[in-house]
Amino acid sequence: MMTGLAALARGAIEPVGLITATPPFAGLELVDFPELIVGGHDVRPGPLDAEARRMWSESRAIPPALLDHAGDFFAEIQERLRPGTLVGSGERIASLAEAGLATRVETPREAIARIRADIEAFAATERLERVVVVNLASTEPPPERPIPLDFSEVEPLLDDAAACPLPASSLYFLAAAEAGACYVNFTPSAGGSPACLQQVAIERGIAQAGSDGKTGETLLKSVLAPLFAARNLEVMSWVGHNIFGNLDGKVLDDPRNKAAKVRSKDHLLAEILGYAPQTLVSIEYIESLGDWKTAWDHIHFRGFLGTPMTMQFTWQGCDSILAAPLVIDLVRLVERAWRAGERGGLPWLACFFKSPLGVTEQDFATQVTMLRDWVARMTADASDG
Repeated sequence: MMTGLAALARGAIEPVGLITATPPFAGLELVDFPELIVGGHDVRPGPLDAEARRMWSESRAIPPALLDHAGDFFAEIQERLRPGTLVGSGERIASLAEAGLATRVETPREAIARIRADIEAFAATERLERVVVVNLASTEPPPERPIPLDFSEVEPLLDDAAACPLPASSLYFLAAAEAGACYVNFTPSAGGSPACLQQVAIERGIAQAGSDGKTGETLLKSVLAPLFAARNLEVMSWVGHNIFGNLDGKVLDDPRNKAAKVRSKDHLLAEILGYAPQTLVSIEYIESLGDWKTAWDHIHFRGFLGTPMTMQFTWQGCDSILAAPLVIDLVRLVERAWRAGERGGLPWLACFFKSPLGVTEQDFATQVTMLRDWVARMTADASDG
């Protein structure tokens, strides 16, 4: 994403994969690429430039020429990075953290206050009009305890890490909300999706979108499942097997972290079909694959006269390359919605997510229509204004 922003800002690449660069979005007055200033939090050590070059050396994912021209861009962002928090992140993510951060002791409230201060300082130093916080961290384990529906029951627990049910992604959300920043959850982690936190977003007057970016196999499910429903073909079973080798795959190799991802990938079929076929979703870490993810799906369905038939497909894509333009799109769209006065969840962004906020619609074509309708309304409002 950072390499792409650096290249887009200087006009070195075409905006392939960015839907906000297509004609219907031209009248929205979206933030331009050079206006996007990147900062953030991380728990891992190491320079950004080296990490980006590893994407080339291990996965052949980023052309070296683009990296050669992005060195200054990476260096500027590196100066804006601050230590993240490990409170509620889970053992697998904590095992990846730099030593100094791994020994830090803080309560959830202290973590929220520290991150909020970082966001506010970032905005002041860079003279920013708006900040959009995007969760791109590795998938956390599901919360071990239920999260109360009322935030008033959660708030006192922020002083005790052992009692607080909120994971790290939700602490980042609260820090963003307290700083007046919007929030995008591109992961299946809880983030701002619990009901009590969705209410916080409305009360704090911020916009939020999520959760779990839809980039590959699940994207195809949301396109193909409506076909079976429309033709009245009974899906008896749908099996999806996923293998990949990047750091996300390494984290998901932990069964607890994997549980959150599998749940996010598996629920949409029943919502589209109107019934629950037998399903199986597997995710396996194969280190040699690097950032390349392969998904093989087997669909067993029944047609006229009860005749069973099969459809199979294989999807192979570079995980980070698929996600990066969607993140840029989301930042531009959420910022524009916030500028227009929209607050709370943004259901018209459903086509970007496996588990969208504020809407149960999972048919991709219908979700895209929701986005286009919003664009048409915003464009009309801009013309009238």
